[in-house]
Amino acid sequence: MKNQKRHARHVLGEGAIMKTNTWRLLVVHLVCSVVTATASIPNIAKHFGTKGRYEEVNPHLLEDILAVNTSVLRPPSPRCRPVHLTAIIRHGTRYPTSVIFKEMRKMYQAVKRASYGKESWVREIQTHWQMWYTEEMDGQLAQKGVDDHKHLAIRLSKLFPSLLSEENLRGGLIGFTSSSKHRCINSTLAFMGGLTQLWNVQDQRFRLDVNDALMKYFEHCNKFVEEVVRNPSALTEVDKFKEGPEMRKVREKIADQLRLSYEDITSDMADAALNLCAYELAIKTLNSPWCMLFDQHDAQVVEYANDLRQFWKRGYGYDINRKSSCILFHDVFSRLDKTADEVRSGQRVSEVATIQVGHGETLLPLYTLLGFFQDHHAPTSSNYANQIGRAFRTSEVLPYAANLLLALYDCGAGDLRLQPLVNEKPVAFPGLAEQTGTMPLYQDVKDHYKELIQGCDFETECELFNRTRVM
Repeated sequence: MKNQKRHARHVLGEGAIMKTNTWRLLVVHLVCSVVTATASIPNIAKHFGTKGRYEEVNPHLLEDILAVNTSVLRPPSPRCRPVHLTAIIRHGTRYPTSVIFKEMRKMYQAVKRASYGKESWVREIQTHWQMWYTEEMDGQLAQKGVDDHKHLAIRLSKLFPSLLSEENLRGGLIGFTSSSKHRCINSTLAFMGGLTQLWNVQDQRFRLDVNDALMKYFEHCNKFVEEVVRNPSALTEVDKFKEGPEMRKVREKIADQLRLSYEDITSDMADAALNLCAYELAIKTLNSPWCMLFDQHDAQVVEYANDLRQFWKRGYGYDINRKSSCILFHDVFSRLDKTADEVRSGQRVSEVATIQVGHGETLLPLYTLLGFFQDHHAPTSSNYANQIGRAFRTSEVLPYAANLLLALYDCGAGDLRLQPLVNEKPVAFPGLAEQTGTMPLYQDVKDHYKELIQGCDFETECELFNRTRVM
């Protein structure tokens, strides 16, 4: 792609980025045995959408945060060996942004002026709970987010030990790319730190490339920005659902518990209350009193409202959503092609692993472009009851540190295979599963996505041929 590198730059020096002392200011040292607290997890934790913990998607990590089941990778032949890994990863757990905080503050103020009633959790918030968020935290990576990536790095090194190895790290065969956002850079540093601390690498520094053209492509796609982001009608289904009967019942239940008028609680405030519950769990490992505001059904309704937003703004709702990720798609396949050529010609693989850290907005359009998590019927404001078992659930797909892994295997005699994993679990490429299982021939994958490989040009797809808004 001709403009793929136009926003790329190197941070903290041309040849290296990280000294051990600098790293120690960012993260604490690894503990020999790391166990995530399992006590008092709210029963609605699986409905936090993009604010959810990675551990809710992989519950076994609650017992051992470094646990890896290598048996999930089942190559078709003992001869198969991994030769390359591309990992596209969302940043780790972060603090709320200032926009979210404004609604959280409104919700807190509503509780403060509420009558005590019989709900003990209301009294607890009014008398003991304090708003701990400050403006300086705006979207910053939390310590939990540092740990998310540090632990992920160690698990992936155990899952792919021949690729994520000390030798390959020291040899410059592992590449690191990040969005320019501070939480992404710090997540990448945390990933690096997990590897360097694991092998006690203190005598060498490593390079990180900041490339917004790849990791924040959505900001550079003019058609997407104009027709979706700036289009007031693009999220009509979301707006309708927020005013519909399901959300109205949730708002009224909250108002009843607080003995406030129904007009005092908006849909955005209900969403903020669920966010407060989610942030307290993710950042502080607390079963917050805010969680008492919701039962399972209420949480599912608010979760659906958030999924609707993601569907129409980043997912299958508009074709330009997925096409905006064309530049990242081609970046991935050009690297896989290069590795395949090196393997076939008997050369040493020049980059055995590529770690790319971005946003939920980086991953979701790419998932959509590849056809993952697509339901038979699109979620709308009027079909909530039929969408309970939907595949498009950000709580399952896009927690903090969510990741798409693409592992290329050499099985000998030109037999190259590609294994996709989502959040460290093997999945099948949509449309290829019945014929090939979860580790198809790389050529079959390329044939399956032939139209995208031959087309899907970012500049062409994102060009504004006219400024007519979508309806």
